[in-house]
Amino acid sequence: MGPSRTRAVARRVLKQIRRDRRFMILVVAAPLLLVFFVKTLFDATSIPAAGQERFVVPFGAYIVHFATFILTAIVLVRERVAQTLERMFVNGYRQFEIVGGYLLGYTALATAVSTMVLVALQLLFNLGYDFQRLAESFIVLWLLAVISLSLGILVSNVAQTEGQVIPFIPLVIIPSFLFSGMMVPVDALPGWAQVISRVSPMYYANQVLQDLVAGTSLSSNLGAVMALPIYGILILGAATFTLREHS
Repeated sequence: MGPSRTRAVARRVLKQIRRDRRFMILVVAAPLLLVFFVKTLFDATSIPAAGQERFVVPFGAYIVHFATFILTAIVLVRERVAQTLERMFVNGYRQFEIVGGYLLGYTALATAVSTMVLVALQLLFNLGYDFQRLAESFIVLWLLAVISLSLGILVSNVAQTEGQVIPFIPLVIIPSFLFSGMMVPVDALPGWAQVISRVSPMYYANQVLQDLVAGTSLSSNLGAVMALPIYGILILGAATFTLREHS
């Protein structure tokens, strides 16, 4: 019953996404608009085009992280308010079936956002990546997006209303940017900030992406690459454990 129920939840999620036109427009427009803003920002700086790559690709990953986390958290809280989750529990669905179904359904969202952001970066910033480097960059962005979905599910379990989601957004998103190593080396941060940095998926994503920008492959930093799925499994486990029928 587990796999079939998980697929049933995923199908319902996909059907709901297709029906919500505003949500679909937001999913498409928001990441692309943010990439355009990043392009505008770098065009106004004195950083040469050749030196922008090490910043813009991690920025693209951060946009994926930001967009997928917020959209998932808000939508799932709305599901709870509409008592959709409660009806699933009443019908005998288990925690892992519900969480797995939502994750499977929203993986289509993660794939779409990752693809759009990477294509926009390639075109707007003239990255000139070959197929292998594009594919490896996509893997990193996609893994980060799926982790962000899991984070969104976890936050939606803790925050029972849309209003309660709002304080969680800066608590998750801002440290992910500040302590990722994109702007300041992590080793230069205070000890407590380094701890926060190393429990953020953006830290590992930035490490891998910097290696790809430098011209190496994913196999050159397997530790950071493997940290992403391991992190995702831990967050997904926490999201499953904290899912409850009632507030």
